[in-house]
Amino acid sequence: GVWLIMAALNEIARYLLETAASFYLILTVLRGMLQLARADFYNPISQFVVRATNPPLRVIHRVIPSAGRFDPAVLILAVLVQVLAIVAQLTLSGFSLPDITSLLIWSVLGVVGLIINTYLIALVVMIVISWVAPGTRHPAVLLTYQITEPIMSPVRSMLPSMGGLDFSPIVIFIAINMIQIALSHMATAAGLPLQLVMGI
Repeated sequence: GVWLIMAALNEIARYLLETAASFYLILTVLRGMLQLARADFYNPISQFVVRATNPPLRVIHRVIPSAGRFDPAVLILAVLVQVLAIVAQLTLSGFSLPDITSLLIWSVLGVVGLIINTYLIALVVMIVISWVAPGTRHPAVLLTYQITEPIMSPVRSMLPSMGGLDFSPIVIFIAINMIQIALSHMATAAGLPLQLVMGI
C-alpha cells in the first residue's frame, strides 16, 4: 500500500514538474520570438511574458548583455530550463544522469524543436483565423501576426505573383517539415530520449 502511494506521488510530482517546465519554457521561447519580431510589448500577452521571464533574465544580463533583436540570454535561459527539466525527470524516474555534453546537446535540440513547432502552430492559427475571422483585433491574434510576419514577408517577396494568392505559408510549412526531419535524426544520433524534451 505504501509503495503504491509513493509511486502515485512520484508520478504526480513528475507530471507537475513537466507541466511547469513546459509552460515556462514556452514563455521563454515566446520572449525570444517577440524580441526578434519587435512585437508590440504593450500587448497584454507580451507584458505577461516579459514579467514572467524578467527575473532570471536580469541575472543572466549581468554577464551577457542583450544584442539588439537577438538576446542570447533568452536562449541561455531556455536551454537551462530544459536542462533542469531533463535532470529532474531522470532523477524522479530513477535513471542515471548523462554526461554534461549529452545533456546540453539534448537541451539545445529540444529548444530548437520547440521554436520550430511554435512557429508552425502560429502559422496554422493565422491561416485558420484568416478564414473564419478576418480582421479580428484580439491581442493574441495581433501578436501571432507580428511573430509570423517577419518570416513570411521575405518568402512572400521571393515568390512570383500568383494572382493575389499567398503561397508563402506552404513554402514555410515545407521548410519547417524539413527542419523537423533533420532535428529528429540529430536527436536519434545524439541518443536523445524524445519523451524528455518538448519540440521533437
